[in-house]
Amino acid sequence: MIAILDYGFGNLRSVQRAAQRVGGEPAITRDPAEVAGADALIVPGVGAFGACVAGLRSLGLDTVIRDFLATRRPLLGVCLGMQVLFEHGDEGDAPGLGLLRGEVRRLPAGLTIPHMGWNEVAWTGDHPLVAGIPSGTRFYFVHSYVCDAEPGVVAGETDYGGPFAAAVAHESLFATQFHPEKSGDAGLEIYRNLVKEAAA
Repeated sequence: MIAILDYGFGNLRSVQRAAQRVGGEPAITRDPAEVAGADALIVPGVGAFGACVAGLRSLGLDTVIRDFLATRRPLLGVCLGMQVLFEHGDEGDAPGLGLLRGEVRRLPAGLTIPHMGWNEVAWTGDHPLVAGIPSGTRFYFVHSYVCDAEPGVVAGETDYGGPFAAAVAHESLFATQFHPEKSGDAGLEIYRNLVKEAAA
């Protein structure tokens, strides 16, 4: 089973449908016991950084994420679900979960914001969740903020007013600034690879 974390800030149904299409058994949940028993965890997210982190903490789900990661089972963060893993967000001047070092900052002035639409992602290393997906594949983005991540955790880069982290990876954690569930066959391949990793 793949748990999709419900804390009030995610495009839950589209993530659920994507995981189902590739043979997964996703369950939308905020039950700590159900998450603890899952084979993989997806942390989706759409909305404002500060409110999102506050929602996680108010439900005790920040601890659930930490505990799950400690088991080294696969965790996929999506869009805002990637950003909240970092130490601090400019939006709302709010602390994040601090699972990854770095800041979440607004895209540079002079750009059309949000960055919305298809853009290429260049992989910076191998990872099981991008197996079979060529570097330079286009994915769908909708965001106004980007993660300033340490180079060692950046798994993919995109350029929009300069390069930024389109994907990060650390141990069993993988997260994307783009929306795999809105990215056609390539996005479904990420979910397919997650299902494989969950079953391993």
